[in-house]
Amino acid sequence: MASSSLSYFSSSNLQFSSQTKPAKPPLLLRPQRLIITATISEKPPISPPEKPSKLPIRKIPGDYGVPLIGPWRDRQDYFYNQGRDEFFKSRIQKYQSTVYRINMPPGPFISFNPNVVALLDGKSFPALFDTDKVEKRDLFTGTFMPSTDLTGGYRTLSYLDPSEPNHAKLKKLMFFMLSHRRDHVIPEFHASFTEMFDALEAEIAAKGKAWLNALNDAASFNFLARSFYGVNPNETKLGPDGPSIIGKWVLFQLHPLLSLGLPRLIEDGILHTFRLPPFLIKKDYNRLYEFFFENSAPILDHAEAGLGVARDEACHNLLFATCFNTFGGMKIFFPNMLKWVGRAGAKLHLDLAREIRSAGGAGMAAMERMPLMKSVVYEALRIEPPVPAQYAKAKKDFVVESHDAAFAIKEGEMLYGYQPLATKDPKIFDRAEEFIPDRFVGEEGEKLLKHVLWSNGPETESPSVDNKQCAGKDFVVLVSRLLLVEFFLRYDSFDIEVAASPLGAAVTVTSLKRATF
Repeated sequence: MASSSLSYFSSSNLQFSSQTKPAKPPLLLRPQRLIITATISEKPPISPPEKPSKLPIRKIPGDYGVPLIGPWRDRQDYFYNQGRDEFFKSRIQKYQSTVYRINMPPGPFISFNPNVVALLDGKSFPALFDTDKVEKRDLFTGTFMPSTDLTGGYRTLSYLDPSEPNHAKLKKLMFFMLSHRRDHVIPEFHASFTEMFDALEAEIAAKGKAWLNALNDAASFNFLARSFYGVNPNETKLGPDGPSIIGKWVLFQLHPLLSLGLPRLIEDGILHTFRLPPFLIKKDYNRLYEFFFENSAPILDHAEAGLGVARDEACHNLLFATCFNTFGGMKIFFPNMLKWVGRAGAKLHLDLAREIRSAGGAGMAAMERMPLMKSVVYEALRIEPPVPAQYAKAKKDFVVESHDAAFAIKEGEMLYGYQPLATKDPKIFDRAEEFIPDRFVGEEGEKLLKHVLWSNGPETESPSVDNKQCAGKDFVVLVSRLLLVEFFLRYDSFDIEVAASPLGAAVTVTSLKRATF
């Protein structure tokens, strides 16, 4: 969404503003038109001089331990002894600080410099977005970078810093990809997810329950292929294999960061210690590449003629953006969002159904008349961001502030943020650990959107070529809204069972109540 703009445009061409500050609303409304808000500035904004902190400067607590042993111990705590959330929370209690030093997995023998300064509150976390102070070069997956053999030999956009010349070209390419078939997004979403709902109902009728994740994966990939590239993958040589191939390909990139539930000796001794060789996935990856190369000619033409990006490099970037960022985001976030909505119970289901049906369906203007639905999407992004980790490296010495103290960051230090702690900061959000469906309704609720940080930037800001905010930020919000709208146009309520999964939640639907009004 990994990972990983929503947007409909007001004309047939992608439009950008030369202003350095984006327009305030992330979603500009035109009936049945999708607007992607993005900014391309000729010169990066000049940052004002940093003001001295009024908080006391505190030495950053924590240490990295003995080389090799310290990182290995922290890895055991992170994956097995404590688990991810307790790993961070226990050290917040120990150091009485939300900023401290720690080793982040995987460590040896994949990453030999796992030392980071963790930023674990909503005030310090945004330092990770400040491209005047930090760089993002090769830090998309943290303290290690997967082999470029997994991406055609190229460093894709997610691994580029805005200071690199290719960053602007490739981000413009992403904006074009998101916009050039914008009128197909809503109808193709409806078609793809209607098929998913039909399959859910059929499976529940036959088995008494249905596993949502696999059906969601198929619907999401079909939707992206149909809307972005104008092709049904089931009618190509790729067939229905896209989601399973993507799953294997992502595993080869992220296995050092995942817990798959295997015996510790196997999982930690192999998957967290050594890289899986890329040649094992090359044949499958080539099938994906051929699918994208054969079906993205207008986008590749624009890349080559309009942006000066070679077709091969452009295609590998389209594949990564579609499969890792966008499909990956939908794969994780859609089940997570339905998990929270399902757990909230029948009253929320009824309220959503009434609001969505009375507003007039799945049009852009109609969705703006659904404040509760919009708030539910933002609250799901807040409480369980689809990409939990952010990394950056300090370009220079600067001071970062938590709520209670200031800390001196030195040039070259690696910074890490665990996003779910930043977006569940109790000093920013009341009842921060609870899913509050109407949290962002009304003027006071909307003021909190600047603290919703899931997209590598605040929800109130927009992606540009000068920042690392997700190019598809607004697109993700849009399709998440569409999922709720399509769901509650069809159903009054539903019941689920939830289990853990390496990526997001595993959701089983046990009942669906068709619409009665």
